[in-house]
Amino acid sequence: QLQLVESGGGSLQAGGSLRLACVASGKSFSPHCLAWFRQAPGKDREGVAAQYRPLRSTGYGDSVRGRFTLSFDNAKNTVYLQMNNLKPEDTATYYCAAGSASCTVVTDTYYTLWGQGTQVTVSS
Repeated sequence: QLQLVESGGGSLQAGGSLRLACVASGKSFSPHCLAWFRQAPGKDREGVAAQYRPLRSTGYGDSVRGRFTLSFDNAKNTVYLQMNNLKPEDTATYYCAAGSASCTVVTDTYYTLWGQGTQVTVSS
């Protein structure tokens, strides 16, 4: 059974950097779309970054564009989220997701496989 497992979360001060990893395990992993979402307490889930794998084209949420970078290592079946210049408002549980219908950060509707989440806490 295919699973996504995130790691790399932690606590740090504003201005710092963190890299999250999401490893896909199980049968052959070849979704068209890979994405990162996040959810802060009391808030809706928010799209952070999404990549359309066939073209390697990536879109980012407005609040993270220019600071976060999504990448994928084919050999390791791992998707990364490099987060730079972190801010307290980036504090959330971060989830990786995979799907094949639509690669978008606007909604999580089209993603059918999710990881368990990893917590990121940024203090001022």
